[in-house]
Amino acid sequence: MEGLDALTRSLARRTPEQLAALLARHAEPLARRPAPTELRGLASALWSYETLHHLVLHLDHPRLQVLATTARISQERAGRAAPGPAAPAPGADYQSLMAHQLSFAHLATEPVPPEDVFAALGATTGPGRTAAEAALRDLHNDGLAAPTEDGTIVVPPRAPQLLAAHDLGPFLADAPLPAPGGANLPAVSVPPTSPYDESRAAAATLAATVDRLLASLATQPAALRKSGGLAVREIKRLAKAAGATEPHTCLLLDLTLAADLIALTRTPAGITALPTSAYDDWLGRPPGERLAPLLAAWSALWAIPTHTPFGGTPTALVRGHDRHAPALRHALLAASATVPPGAGAPFPALPLAESLAQQEGARTPLEQLLRAADWHRPLAVTRQPMAEDRAAHTLHEAAYLGLVAHGTLTPLGRALLADPQSLDEPLGELLPPLLEQAHFQADLTAVVPGRPAAALAGLLASAADRESEGHAVTWRFTPASVRRALDTGHTADTLLDDLTRASATGTLPQPLGYLVRDAARTHGRMRVLPAACCIRSDDETLVKELAAHRALRDLALRAIAPTVLVSGRPPAATLDALRAAGYAPTLESDTGTTTVERLPAHRTKAPAPTRNPHAPLTLARRLLGLAPEPQEALRTADV
Repeated sequence: MEGLDALTRSLARRTPEQLAALLARHAEPLARRPAPTELRGLASALWSYETLHHLVLHLDHPRLQVLATTARISQERAGRAAPGPAAPAPGADYQSLMAHQLSFAHLATEPVPPEDVFAALGATTGPGRTAAEAALRDLHNDGLAAPTEDGTIVVPPRAPQLLAAHDLGPFLADAPLPAPGGANLPAVSVPPTSPYDESRAAAATLAATVDRLLASLATQPAALRKSGGLAVREIKRLAKAAGATEPHTCLLLDLTLAADLIALTRTPAGITALPTSAYDDWLGRPPGERLAPLLAAWSALWAIPTHTPFGGTPTALVRGHDRHAPALRHALLAASATVPPGAGAPFPALPLAESLAQQEGARTPLEQLLRAADWHRPLAVTRQPMAEDRAAHTLHEAAYLGLVAHGTLTPLGRALLADPQSLDEPLGELLPPLLEQAHFQADLTAVVPGRPAAALAGLLASAADRESEGHAVTWRFTPASVRRALDTGHTADTLLDDLTRASATGTLPQPLGYLVRDAARTHGRMRVLPAACCIRSDDETLVKELAAHRALRDLALRAIAPTVLVSGRPPAATLDALRAAGYAPTLESDTGTTTVERLPAHRTKAPAPTRNPHAPLTLARRLLGLAPEPQEALRTADV
């Protein structure tokens, strides 16, 4: 096991910070194995077949070429030094076949001089040599190659099994350009808006859509099917509440689940999805900080939520198993970053088959982009099934999230490509601060010229109906909407006081004041009793009117006193029927007091953080045999 010894010695020469950086980069595959207790255990984990299978997906062309070439040369030398059993004759028994297949000659176990690798790649001088040396340094840093005492290289023994079947072509020091302006492509007109403007508009729409989606889940949790995932009717309901398409609703549901804003909770009726306690903290953040965890979750999601191949039924909240998806996203964003502003071609429309049929015979912009993306992640782009379809859906998701526009990367997309965990600043520049006040107008509307704060949005939503969405949000006051606010415990005075404080001018238009007081004057003139149930009112004429009303025939109303009616329906159904007929009843408890109706606000416990940000450094010091720093000891004691 000379290779593991060399890797262990290489890891031992690192500083705690360097080793912690390696642990953080490989946190996802290493988390699937028991935590190492010594450096050799970490070396074994890094070179295990399962970890390698994950890590090679995230290697670019130079690093993958250097690793594959080194593994091939090492395998050839190992085969010459210790030949394996001869190939079995046709019809050999199972044991003979396995003995040949598992022979050590199939493993890369011999050290290889770097010069031999560079010569095999044809990268002995110039930019090729520089790129190959940089790739080898990156492999050393990531623990995928280790130097021996005499300067040769050892690589994971299982590398040939992973890479031998892939034809990586000639060594390319630099990524090919997408070349959107090729001879076979139509001329691209200059877009009327910049990528920055498109990104800002997309981010504003995204923030409002996620807000409405989570508010709908807080009011009415979504039930999952017994087989897993949301039913189509639930997706349709949430899409309507959020004002989004069904594929985008599936995308946002998966992102909010990955960001721990919602969780799946088991109840007597089954499994439901509802917001976590972290949602309340999320509501109090600035708009940019709200979107940051969602975009970071998208970059690492093991699924393409809007992609449902072979006519499958779209669903959401299903654990993803597409380990290639994060690498595909990175490759497409990296390739898009090389397209100059104004030179990008529009993405093909979905469904992709119809779009490509119209461009038959020409090399499409998507094919050009995939050719460039292949260099950034060779094993995750065109070498996967349905490559173009998966890429098209990924690009459309990125456009919806404000990461790409007009065929090129937006500033927000470049920030995500550089560091998915540092998006607060670029998002803060895109989305202005939340507004605490609205402009109330004489036509009974309230306009917020931007994103409303949670308190303002809650106040307006309780007393008005949201009418439009965009750069400005508009609510309209109606008798029914004001009655809704009165149902939740407001009086005319308290509602007008709250609206006045929320007014940008400090006053309210006269028509709005008249509307609120007129609604309050008729509100509660009749009361619904929870006694299976009764309607009472001091207005005897009104009681007679209700008893004779044709629209209320289903309630089977009958008078038991000049001021009391008995309904054959429960209190909730009676309230709904009276309000549908244009009346404004209130609910009364059995003690005679008015019952305040409130919309339900469901929450579940937020999951515990999956990763401690200080854990990699603590583990690195432990593996290197160093005592923890004082602040680390305190953090450990707190835990």
